[in-house]
Amino acid sequence: MAEQFPWLTAIILLPAVASLLIPVLPDKDGKQVRWYALGVAIADFLLMCYAFWKNYDPSSATFQLAENYAWIPQLGLNWAVSVDGLSAPLVLLAGFVTTLAIFSAWQVDRRPKLFYALMLMLYAAQIGVFVAQDLLLFFIMWEVELVPVYLLINIWGGQKRRYAATKFIIYTAAASIFILIAALGMGLYGGGDVTFDIAKLTIKDYPLALELFLYAGLLIAFGVKLAIFPMHTWLPDAHGEASSPVSMVLAGVLLKMGGYGLIRLNLELLSDAHIYFAPILAILGVVNIIYGALNSFAQTNMKRRLAYSSVSHMGFVLLGIASFTDIGINGAMLQMISHGLIASVLFFLAGVTYDRTHTMAMDEMGGIGQAMPKVFALFTIGAMASLALPGMSGFASEISVFVGLTTSDIYSSTFCTVTVFLAAVGVILTPIYLLSMLKQVFYGTGAELTCNIGDVVVQNPEDEEAVCFGTDCILPNKAIYRDASPREIFIAASFIVLIIGIGLYPKLTMQMYDVKTVAVNAQVRQSYTQIAETSPGIYANGLLTPKIATVETSQVLGIVK
Repeated sequence: MAEQFPWLTAIILLPAVASLLIPVLPDKDGKQVRWYALGVAIADFLLMCYAFWKNYDPSSATFQLAENYAWIPQLGLNWAVSVDGLSAPLVLLAGFVTTLAIFSAWQVDRRPKLFYALMLMLYAAQIGVFVAQDLLLFFIMWEVELVPVYLLINIWGGQKRRYAATKFIIYTAAASIFILIAALGMGLYGGGDVTFDIAKLTIKDYPLALELFLYAGLLIAFGVKLAIFPMHTWLPDAHGEASSPVSMVLAGVLLKMGGYGLIRLNLELLSDAHIYFAPILAILGVVNIIYGALNSFAQTNMKRRLAYSSVSHMGFVLLGIASFTDIGINGAMLQMISHGLIASVLFFLAGVTYDRTHTMAMDEMGGIGQAMPKVFALFTIGAMASLALPGMSGFASEISVFVGLTTSDIYSSTFCTVTVFLAAVGVILTPIYLLSMLKQVFYGTGAELTCNIGDVVVQNPEDEEAVCFGTDCILPNKAIYRDASPREIFIAASFIVLIIGIGLYPKLTMQMYDVKTVAVNAQVRQSYTQIAETSPGIYANGLLTPKIATVETSQVLGIVK
């Protein structure tokens, strides 16, 4: 009975249906609806944990927990969902991050019913993206996810929220058209029965020209979501104006949809075209790393600095995908998971700081470290994880990508050396802009005071001197700069425990997808070998192009595409 239960459908429908019931809840002040939303989110997360624990086999590279129901047979559209090593860890990441994001939105008092309804709908849609096995269903879930994010930014964002929300929807909606074009192209190609099932599309053979065209379109679609230069400009605006819970989901989950799509569709379905595009991905990865790091220095808004940091860290995902090695692709997956946790806790703590200071301008902060030592300590741990301190998940993921690219036998040694050197420059820049941010926010002294308490009567002996925090100058016993509450400590600690756990024992996560990523890489290398045998002179050895060997190991050829 447990094997026949539609686990994935239930995981998607639970938050979706629960969101539709929120308008009828008898709640005027929003206190009950937040408990309701949190309860639904926790229940859904526990449901997916139980389903994977009981029914998911990490030693298998095939699709599991598969469900397939005819939806619109005339269009060949089915409700087909399943998980494998690529999707299972990202489903858990989405459930974990979104649940804590809902818990972090405890003080939302403006249209709380609508806010929590949109958060639950977003919860369902992002799970749907990761488990969809039908390409049209994948596209539908991708589009459904855009609507809640647009409204969450547009209604609960900052002063420029409408501009940021509009820019987000234009970029992502326009780019997603390429997903629909690719789905139709792959599904309709070859005549016969129309199918959009990813497992069936994997065994189709497409002309190289068509593969290159589809790959380029999907690279644009997923590149916008992954914030690949120069398609990244929506991200700093969206983060800069979005509320903290929305930024947590945006950085922790939605960016990872782009990386997931690249591995799922570009590598697995269009592996021949990947041989040609891999050097381009590697170059774009290096550009992302350095460009994002350099732009972070120029940001005076804390969330925009963290946003450009995300742009930089996504470059490592591209390098891992382009590496042609098992450990490189493993590192790309681990980087998505690691960054999802690290970025979420950093944006959450940025929101905690904003609740106290009511500003994101770092030059208006300073001196709050002594008043909020717990927030400072948590922020410091998150920053250390982001700069890849050994013992934390960021180090494990980035070192895997570096080793994967360095040991790749496909690229020329010159290409590998230059690429790794430039990527290392970005690694050096990361601690500079993160540590300078911590210093400026918590111990800076450059803020100008905007109030004068010279006429205030000091009632207590210990209140002989005023205490200045950022732009406020107040008496100590009236300070509103309270330290982190137990709820806030719990949310941050939940992320930090996983970050340190994965950093100390990466196998905790990698064992969920290692078999699948090895199979995907074997498939890509098989395509590489076949291209080399038919057109051995198709590439010229050099700085920017891979060198094609004429012989590949029988182990790789033994992997069935």
